[in-house]
Amino acid sequence: MAFISPLRLLSSKQGLDQARRSGILGVATCLAGLLCTGAAMAQDAALMNVYLNHARVLKLDRSVSRVIIGSAEIADATVADAQTIVLTGKSVGTTNIVILDQNDNPIVDQRILVSTDEGNTLRVYRSTARAILTCTPSCEEQTKK
Repeated sequence: MAFISPLRLLSSKQGLDQARRSGILGVATCLAGLLCTGAAMAQDAALMNVYLNHARVLKLDRSVSRVIIGSAEIADATVADAQTIVLTGKSVGTTNIVILDQNDNPIVDQRILVSTDEGNTLRVYRSTARAILTCTPSCEEQTKK
């Protein structure tokens, strides 16, 4: 493919039309990318992350009447006071939480992802065997259930 200078390309009608089409296509591609990124960010915002065997405090603006966890094997919720819920990750997986106010209106209806905190972990691979070590401060192998 031969190189055509931008000035020469824009000096002909055909070149100008091609440049316009390329520009429109470029803008459309950028907009599509932004829309997809926005959708992914909105999906991440709707996902509440909790680490395995860690607690997360939820402060609410209204009093709580009921707390419903989709799968009690994955997460647990404790009402600390009328406007505070403590959410604890029990096993790795996804579930949901629904929190209702005094009139049974939903305050929160959100998905929960319980995952391991890999900030202090080390994975050791020996042939087909794998060991995961938790290093806080000394390294110990994670127990498997």
